[in-house]
Amino acid sequence: MWKGSFLKMKTDTAANSVLSSDFKELGQVAKRLADDAIRLGGTGGFFTTTLAWIASFAAIYLLILDKTNWRTKILTALLVPYIFLTLPSIIFDLLRGEIGKWIAFVAVIMRLFFPQNIKSYLELPGAMILICVVAPSLVSDYIRNSWIGVAICLGIGCYLLQEHIRASGGFRNSFTKSNGISNSVGIVLLVVYPVWALLFILF
Repeated sequence: MWKGSFLKMKTDTAANSVLSSDFKELGQVAKRLADDAIRLGGTGGFFTTTLAWIASFAAIYLLILDKTNWRTKILTALLVPYIFLTLPSIIFDLLRGEIGKWIAFVAVIMRLFFPQNIKSYLELPGAMILICVVAPSLVSDYIRNSWIGVAICLGIGCYLLQEHIRASGGFRNSFTKSNGISNSVGIVLLVVYPVWALLFILF
C-alpha cells in the first residue's frame, strides 16, 4: 500500500514538473510575441514593416542587377549595409544563426583556397552574409531597430538616387530610358521607406 502511494506521488510530481515546464515555455513564447507586437506598433505598424520588406528586396534586386546588366560606377557596395539594416528579422535571424555561419565559413574557405572560382558577383552577397554573422550585438540589436539605422538608410538611399540621376544624364532620362526605369523605381523605394519611418518616429 505504501509502495503504491509512493509511486503515485512520484508520477504526480513528474507530471507536474512537465506541465510547469510547458507553461513556462508558453509564457516565454507569449512574452516574445508581445514584445514583437509592441515593436511592430512602435516602429510604425504594419505599413512601415511592409515598406521595410519592400525596400530590403528592392536593395537585393539592385544588388543582383548591378552585377548583371546595370554596371555603373555608382558605389553599389552601399547596398550591403542597407540590406543589413532593413533585412526582415526572420531572414536576419536565420543568417545570424548556424545557417549563416556555415555559408560564411564556406565562402571564406572558397575565397582562401579557390579564389579563381569565386565570381565577382558573389563578393557583395558574401560580404553581406559575413556582416550579418559577425556584427556585434550593439549593431545588430540596437542600431538595426532604432532611428539611427533608419537615418543611415535614408543617407544611402539619397546618395544612390542622386548618383543614379547624374549617371543617367538627368532626372527625366532616369525615368524614360528603358534600361533605367526599373533601377530608378528600385532606388526610389530605398528612399521611401526611411522617409516614412522617420516621419512616423518624429510625429
